[in-house]
Amino acid sequence: MTIEDVAERILKFIQAKGYEPKPVDELAVVMGIGAEESDDFRAACKTLATSKRVVLGTGSVLTLPPPTGKIIGTFRSHPRGFGFVIPEVPNAQGDLYVASGKTGGALSGDTVSVRVMKRGKRAGKMLYEGRVVSIIERGRNRFVGELRREHGRWHVVPDGNAIHVPIFVGDPGAKGAKPGDQVAFELTQYPEAEVEARGVIVRVLGKRGEPGVETLSIIEQHQLPGAFPDAVLAESRERATAYNPRRAVVGREDLRKLTVITIDPEDARDFDDAISLTELSDGRVELGVHIADVAHFVTLGSDVDVEARKRSTSIYLPGTVIPMLPETLSNGVCSLQEGQIRLTKSAFITYDAKARVQSARLANTVIRSTKRLTYQQAGAILEGKAGRIGAEVVTLVERMERLAKAIRSRRLKAGMLELDLPDVELVFDGEGRVIDVEPEDMGFSHKIIEMFMVEANEAVSRKLAEQGVPHLRRIHGEPRDLLGGSLQSFLLALGHKLREGAHRKALQSLLADVYGEDDAFAVNLAILRSMQRAEYAPTTIGHYALASEHYCHFTSPIRRYPDLTIHRLIDQYIAGRFENGQSGVDWPDEEALTELGKLCTEKEQRAEEAERELKLVLVLRLLLDKLGDEFEGIVTGVTNIGVFVQLDRYLVDGLLRFERLADDWWEVDSGSGRATAERSGHTIAVGDRLTVVISRISLPARKMDLALAQPLTGATKGRQRKGSGKIIQRRAQGRKASGRKKRPAPSSRRRR
Repeated sequence: MTIEDVAERILKFIQAKGYEPKPVDELAVVMGIGAEESDDFRAACKTLATSKRVVLGTGSVLTLPPPTGKIIGTFRSHPRGFGFVIPEVPNAQGDLYVASGKTGGALSGDTVSVRVMKRGKRAGKMLYEGRVVSIIERGRNRFVGELRREHGRWHVVPDGNAIHVPIFVGDPGAKGAKPGDQVAFELTQYPEAEVEARGVIVRVLGKRGEPGVETLSIIEQHQLPGAFPDAVLAESRERATAYNPRRAVVGREDLRKLTVITIDPEDARDFDDAISLTELSDGRVELGVHIADVAHFVTLGSDVDVEARKRSTSIYLPGTVIPMLPETLSNGVCSLQEGQIRLTKSAFITYDAKARVQSARLANTVIRSTKRLTYQQAGAILEGKAGRIGAEVVTLVERMERLAKAIRSRRLKAGMLELDLPDVELVFDGEGRVIDVEPEDMGFSHKIIEMFMVEANEAVSRKLAEQGVPHLRRIHGEPRDLLGGSLQSFLLALGHKLREGAHRKALQSLLADVYGEDDAFAVNLAILRSMQRAEYAPTTIGHYALASEHYCHFTSPIRRYPDLTIHRLIDQYIAGRFENGQSGVDWPDEEALTELGKLCTEKEQRAEEAERELKLVLVLRLLLDKLGDEFEGIVTGVTNIGVFVQLDRYLVDGLLRFERLADDWWEVDSGSGRATAERSGHTIAVGDRLTVVISRISLPARKMDLALAQPLTGATKGRQRKGSGKIIQRRAQGRKASGRKKRPAPSSRRRR
C-alpha cells in the first residue's frame, strides 16, 4: 500500500460522521495501523498537512481544515426560515448554518454554492455561517398544496416550508381540479426576485380535510415509495409459496419446544423479534433473541432485494405503513406469528447473576412462537393481572423483567443516556379522522424489549468486529464541544453546570439533578438538541448514547435494510468463511458500505421527516376546532420574533409573538434561551410554563399562532434557581410539569 493509499484511508476516517480530533499516535491505534505501516502512516499525515487537506495542530492533533472561501453542498431548510448546507467535502465546521434571508431561494435538496463567513468566536472557537450565492442543481420540482382561485387567477398555496410564495397555474380543468382540492404540481418557473412562480398540476389528491388526503399529500411531498413493481410481487409470492415448514428444521437448531414469545404494539402485523430465556447453573441465564430470517427469502441481487435497498426502510405514517418488503413476506412467512414454524437467526447471550455478559453465540434456528403478546398484555402480567395467559408465559415475562432491569442498571452505570421527553399517539375514528390524542404508552414492557434488542445488536456487532469484518454499524458520535459550547451556556443561564470529566457521567448527573424539577423538560430538550444524529456507517466510533463500542442493527430485517446486510454476514460467519482470512462472495467492501450507509441514513431521515410532518398536520387539523381555547404549555424556544410554546396535551409548538405581548421592547438572548422586557422587566425563558390561547392555525405553513390567556401584568413571582445566584421571573399561574414519563434517548425503539 502506497503513502497515497494510506492518506486516502486517513481522510475517509476523519471525514466520517462523529470523528473527534485525536493525536496522530492515538489515531493510528483507533484505525488499527500495524507496526509495519507506522512509518507510512506518519508520512501520510505530514503529506496531508503540507497539502492543507488536514490540520496538524498542537499536540499533533489531526483535524479537518476550517471552511474557507466557497463550498458546495446540499441545502436543508428549516421550518423557521433558516437552513443548513451539508458540504460535499467535509470540514471542521460540519454542516454550515445559513440564516434566514441568506438562503438565495434555495429549497431543501438543492445543490448550492455558499460563501463562507465568520460569525465570531464562542468559547475560543471560531464559528462560521454561509450565504447561498448560486443554485447549482435543483433537488426536485414536484410539490403539493391547496388549489385556490382569487382575483380571477388560479394558484396553489404550497404545503410545508420549502416554498413561501403562491404558485400560479393555468386552467386546472384538464385535471378536474376544484378550489379547495389538494393537488400535486410541478414547477415550471422557480420563484425568483420579481419573477412569479409558475407550475402545472399533475395530480388531484382530493378535497383538503377528507380522510386520507393529508396522507397522500405527505407521500407526494416527500416522494415516498408507491406500489411494489409486479416483478417484485411475483417473486415474493414465489418465495413464500416455496416455503415448506416440514423442511425448515434441516440444518438449523430446532427451538420449537422452547417457550418463545413476541411482544409488540396492539396493531402490529409484522413480528420480527421473539424472546426466550433459559435458566442455567450458578444464577446464570441465557437470553435468546430470535429474529426473522429475512435473508433466507430475500437473496442478494434479487428483484425483492433491489427494491428493498431502494426503499431502505418501512415508513410508519400515522394510520398507515409503507413497507420495505411486500406483505406476502413481511406479514406472511417472515412474520413470527403465534403457533407458526418460522425461520430465525438467533443471538444467544449468557449472563452471570449480575447481568454481565459472559459469552454470546449466533445460530440459524427454527422456532414456533408460544404466544403473541401486546405491550399492554405484558404490562398487565407485570402488574399481576395475567388473566387467562398460560403460566409458562407469565413466568417468562416475569423473568424477562428481572433480567431487563439488571441489564438497564448495568448499562446506566456504563454511561447509557435516558432522556425524559414525552410523546403522544393519535386516536382515529372509523373513517380515518383524528379525534383525539393520548399519551404514549411507555410502560416497562417497552423497556424490556428495548434492552434485549440493544444487547442483541451489540453482541452481533461485537462478533463481527472480533472477526475483523467491516459491517454497516449504527453510529452515534459524541456531542461536539459539550462542556464549552452553547449547551453549557444555556445550562448556566438555568442555574446548572455540566461537571468536568466524562461526558456521559456529566450528562447523567445533570439529568438526575433536574428530574422532577420545573426546568427538567428544558434541560432534556437542550441535551437532545446538542446530540448528533445516529447514522449508518462502517466507521468504528461506537454509539455514544448507548455507551456501546460496537453496535449495529440486527433485530428488524423486515423493516430495515441495514439489518438485512448484517443477516447475510451472519450466514457467512456461521459457515466459517471469516476464519483464517477466508471470504465469501458477500465480503463487504468498506467504500460500498459507506455509500450504502449514506443511502440508508437519508431514507431513514426522510421517513422520520414525513412521519413527523403528517403527525403535526393531523394534530393541527384537530386543533382547528379549538381556536380560542386555553391550554397549558412550556416554552421550548426563544427567537427574535417571539417564543415557541409546546402545548402539554398535544405536544405541538405554537409561536407566541412579542407583538402579542405587552407594549414593550423585548431583548432576546438566544444563547441562554430567554427574552426580557426592557420596560417592565418581565422575563420568559425556555422551560417556563405559560397559559396560552390558540389564535390562528395555518395548515399549509404547518404553523400555529398563540396568545397569552391574560396580559402580562405585575402578577409575577421570582424563584431562586439552585446554584444560579439570580432571581428568575416566572408567571404567577405557572404550574409544575406533571406525569412526564421517562423514555430512552435519542430515538424510538425502531431507530436506535
